Amino acid sequence: MLKSMRVAEYMSRRLITFSPDMSVSEAIRTLLENQISGGPVVNEAGSVVGVFSESDCLKGALEASYHDTEIGSVKEYMSVDLQTVEGSDSILDVAEIFLADHRRRLPVMDNGKLVGQISRRDLLRAMEDFGHRHTL
Repeated sequence: MLKSMRVAEYMSRRLITFSPDMSVSEAIRTLLENQISGGPVVNEAGSVVGVFSESDCLKGALEASYHDTEIGSVKEYMSVDLQTVEGSDSILDVAEIFLADHRRRLPVMDNGKLVGQISRRDLLRAMEDFGHRHTL
């Protein structure tokens, strides 16, 4: 059952993180170079303080264009409505969060420490694995 599959089995451990003080221009470059659509924002103390995504980049670019200003920093546009999951959470529970809250990715925490990130694509891999296991 999908309920028995855990986040830790499918989460990405190779994290690309952003600093709150990073410029949005630099963050855009990071997203493009790493072929990702977003990631956690981590402060100097190592705490997750937000999530930054392609949508946040677009907000920054539009605002800068409208006001004819510089694009600004990640902290100005990141999502701070932080929702996290644990590695022991089930894939099914995370799928419900993604659908209910329109999330694309969630930081994975262990005892308050960032240990990974789970995305919609990771859930699709889990579903494909489940399908292969149960059709053989």
